Amino acid sequence: MTPAPRFAPFAAMMLAAAGLVGAQPVNDLPNPYTTYQGFYTLPEGRTWGATSAVDIDPDGTSIWVGERCGQNSCAGSDLDPMLKFDAEGNLVTSFGAGMLLFPHGIHVDGDGNVWITDARGPREDAPETAGLGHRVIKFSPTGEVLLELGEAGVAGDGTDHLLNEPCDVVTAPDGSIFVADGHSGQGRNAGPDTVARIVKYDADGNYLMHWGGLGSEPGQFRTPHGLAFDSQGRLFVADRGNVRIQIFDQEGNFQEEWPQFSRLSGIYITADDTLYGTDSESNDGSNPGWRRGIRIGSASTGEVTYFIPDPVGDGGTSAAEGVAVDANGNIFGAEVGPRQLVRYTQ
Repeated sequence: MTPAPRFAPFAAMMLAAAGLVGAQPVNDLPNPYTTYQGFYTLPEGRTWGATSAVDIDPDGTSIWVGERCGQNSCAGSDLDPMLKFDAEGNLVTSFGAGMLLFPHGIHVDGDGNVWITDARGPREDAPETAGLGHRVIKFSPTGEVLLELGEAGVAGDGTDHLLNEPCDVVTAPDGSIFVADGHSGQGRNAGPDTVARIVKYDADGNYLMHWGGLGSEPGQFRTPHGLAFDSQGRLFVADRGNVRIQIFDQEGNFQEEWPQFSRLSGIYITADDTLYGTDSESNDGSNPGWRRGIRIGSASTGEVTYFIPDPVGDGGTSAAEGVAVDANGNIFGAEVGPRQLVRYTQ
């Protein structure tokens, strides 16, 4: 296949390795949604920081957000990064101050427990980061720590239970825990030892297995950024650096890959197998011809039916990284660049 003429050299190399050069952009689709910015109310004096983490409470309408303490990091902050809002946009619960460095991926399980990944680690030149990062924390709905995966402040090498910049977490119906591990794989300087894998634990947090590795072949990753299960129990991975979704069974066996949802940061699948994928990074350098925004389609067939463009416009810094959908069909986009939580309604 002939590369598109505007491909930046590094982007072209990555897409060619993934076999995706020539995939036709999916931009010209209906958008039946209205965009609402500024719907959620923070306490007086507090402003939104970067956020990529949003999920729905078991009540179906309240939402949980992992917010980076008014900045792009919670290092040294005394603010609560874990926030719960009701359906009217009011903050009703918060917790987690001093426990997280870089809240990144979130999952709310069927019991209302809130899982969050801490996707950075400590730096020698920043003492306030000591003892933070490289782990997943499971909170009760009131903020009690129930379980930790990985070890705070300790970077794993991708061979065992220890984690290294974990991006996202999700639990299966049997309680098994899946973590997308490794945030640095999409960088042009990523070395061969860069962690890029999916890790599986049992319901008690005992390490079971992992699969993956840095690369663009089936079953390899360049930043596995988001996770979701469909109704069949298949695990969908937003393999962001490779500009594709990869689909696996729960033992890590590769099923198929889809490029048509673009360069996904976040992925959410509802009970009827509607797939919501949010592309926060596409531009002429990273994914030429594709527009940033949320693509909506089928996790069963792979068909894409709707496209919600980035509300900031194509010249903005980024669209939503995290996405979730409530029981009424409202979509929520958690934005890192504009630092906001956006609500879309039909």
